[in-house]
Amino acid sequence: MEFEFKENSSDGTDGSPVDLSLRFRHAGDITGEPPTRAFSEISIKVPWGHIAGKWYGPQTVQPILGLHGWQDNAGTYDLLVPLLSPDVAFLSIDLPGHGLSSRLPDGCYYNSVDNLYVIRLIMKQYKWEKVSLIGHSMSSIIAFVFAAVFPDKVDMVIGIDALKPHQRPYPAVIRTMETRLDEFLREDERNRSKTEPPSYTYDELIERVYLGSFHSVNKELCKHILARNIQKSGKYPDKFFFCRDRRLKFYNYAIGSQELCVEMAQRITCPYLFIKATNSSYFEDKKYYDEVLEVMLKKPNFEYVEANGSHHLHLNNPEVIIDPVNNFIHRFGPAAIAAARKKAKEAAESKL
Repeated sequence: MEFEFKENSSDGTDGSPVDLSLRFRHAGDITGEPPTRAFSEISIKVPWGHIAGKWYGPQTVQPILGLHGWQDNAGTYDLLVPLLSPDVAFLSIDLPGHGLSSRLPDGCYYNSVDNLYVIRLIMKQYKWEKVSLIGHSMSSIIAFVFAAVFPDKVDMVIGIDALKPHQRPYPAVIRTMETRLDEFLREDERNRSKTEPPSYTYDELIERVYLGSFHSVNKELCKHILARNIQKSGKYPDKFFFCRDRRLKFYNYAIGSQELCVEMAQRITCPYLFIKATNSSYFEDKKYYDEVLEVMLKKPNFEYVEANGSHHLHLNNPEVIIDPVNNFIHRFGPAAIAAARKKAKEAAESKL
C-alpha cells in the first residue's frame, strides 16, 4: 500500500489537481539527508480522500499507530522511532488536513473528537480487531478518549504530555467558540479562492515553526515537523509555503466536562503508559489533571513517568523516554499481545 508521488494527483477534497512532486516526505527530501530510519510512504483511502503515513519496520505484522500533535505531522516521531526495536512495526500518520493527508472538504469544520472516526477507518482498512496507540499532545488526548469510548478495541496506549481533555472557564469557552468560528469562516473562504498562501525562505519557515511551538521544539529539529507541512512555491523558485489546512488553527478542541473526563478515566482498561514532560505546562488548572491522574494511578496496568524535557521531549531528546517506552512495548505491544493470544489459543485447544 505504498503511496506513489505523482504529478497532478488529487488531494481528495474537491478533486483539484495537486502536484505532489512539490511536496516532501521527510526532512531529507529538502536537506539531502537520509531518513532517520527507512520507511514506506503509504496512503489509506478514506471517504474524503486519503490518510498519508510513514510505515517503519516489518509490514507483515500489526504496527503501533502513531498520532501527532496539533498542526504537527507524522514527522513528530522521526527521532523516537529509530530507537525502537527493529522488529517493532510503527505507522506514523498525518491526521486530516495535516502533512500529506487530504483536507476535509470545503465548509467542513475540524473537531478533535472526529479523529476517533479516523482511527476506526484505519482499523477497518487493515482489519485490526484492536489497536495499539501512541499519541503526543492533542493525539495523546485522542488516545485517552478512544481508549475510554472503545475499551474493547485497544491493546495499549502510550500518551505523551497531555493526559486528558483540557478544561477551560466557561466564559472563555464561549468566547473561544465565537472567535474561532469567525476565523474558521475566513480561512475556509481563503481555501476556496485557491490562491497561493504567503511564501517564505526555508530558514524563515524554520523560525516560524520554532516560534509557533513556543520554543518547545529545538530549532535544529524543526525540520522534522516542517517537511511534510510545506510545498514549493509556484511563484518564487526559492521559497515555500505552509500547505497544512489553515482551518486547523481554529479547530474545535472541546470534548467534555471534567465529570466526563473522570468517567472516561474509569472506563479505560488497557495497559497505559503516560509520560509527563517536567518543563511543560498542564494546559489547564492542575487540579483537573490531578483528579484524573489519581483515577488512573489506581489501575494495575497504568504506568506514570516524568521525564526532563519540553512539550516535544519525544523529538528533542527521545533518549530520556526510550527505556520505559521500549519496556512497555515489549510487554504490551502488538507482538506481545499476538504471542499471548497464540499461547491462550493453544492452551484452550490442548484441553479439547
